[in-house]
Amino acid sequence: MRIVVTGSLAFDYIMDFPGYFKDHMLMEKAHMLSVSFLVDSMRKMRGGVSGNIAYNLTLLGERPLLVGVAGHDFGDYRAWLEAQGVDTSGIKEISHEFTSSCFINTDRANNQIVAFYAGAMGHDHQSSLSERGLGKQDLVLISPTTPEAISRFALECQELGVPYIFDPGKQSPRLDAEHIAVGLRGARVLVGNDYEFGMMARKLEMSEEELIAKTPLTVITKGEQGSLIYTDGKLATTIPIAPVSEVVDPTGAGDAYLAGIAFGVAHALPLDVTGRLAALAATYAIEQRGCQEHAYTSQQFAERYRAAFGTALPVKEEQMNG
Repeated sequence: MRIVVTGSLAFDYIMDFPGYFKDHMLMEKAHMLSVSFLVDSMRKMRGGVSGNIAYNLTLLGERPLLVGVAGHDFGDYRAWLEAQGVDTSGIKEISHEFTSSCFINTDRANNQIVAFYAGAMGHDHQSSLSERGLGKQDLVLISPTTPEAISRFALECQELGVPYIFDPGKQSPRLDAEHIAVGLRGARVLVGNDYEFGMMARKLEMSEEELIAKTPLTVITKGEQGSLIYTDGKLATTIPIAPVSEVVDPTGAGDAYLAGIAFGVAHALPLDVTGRLAALAATYAIEQRGCQEHAYTSQQFAERYRAAFGTALPVKEEQMNG
């Protein structure tokens, strides 16, 4: 089985402002706002949903294929992914565009001002799965990118008979009802957080219960409350969070969690094991600043799984070593 990951690739520019944004804003003058913030530091970090998911899959022993687009500045990022074991042959570089970039400025109260430049991602609708030799034995992850690309990947999976996980994520507010309906139509698994499910249900003019029953397997994440896994619309298991040594940066935790869900589905693991494995994968991401800065061996992961959940991880070592 091959795991194919679609979605955004991006650079994250992380900046820290030593004061409070509110001290430099006059709300009565907001109609002509013009402010500048001198930051203490800036870090350029690898990111994008699909890049994060693929990296986490390599930690779990997989060799995922990335399908998507990037800009002319992607060379070092591509080389790094390949060094981790990611197949980047499905990534097309757009010569006249920059790779998508997210500029995040955070003040001392953890308020954020964010600017996102789509760049090359605007061409993702040109990407295709149809010539990848995929079949029913493979698994595709459809994660946030442009609405047009999300629909195209879903339709191609349906035409090819390839099972896929549908996770529109933070793109849910941007998707119209038809995009969501197309994604749901052939999905084996639907994944999202509590807010995203509410948003999708409202756009589809149905209850959340009806939405949950649309796919054979549904996963709803609830932050510190853990997650819920449903089969055919009925609650199958409740997943607790894994203990965190220190919350450093929650960014990217959802992508690590999705990688764990994909690994469990690909290897037909029991649902409770799949959920706990995903929860632990997310914990590693939370404990480091940046979405692809954490690492672990299969032995370390198995030991921590036992410590967190009081039972051995029922995954053979060769499964987590590719």
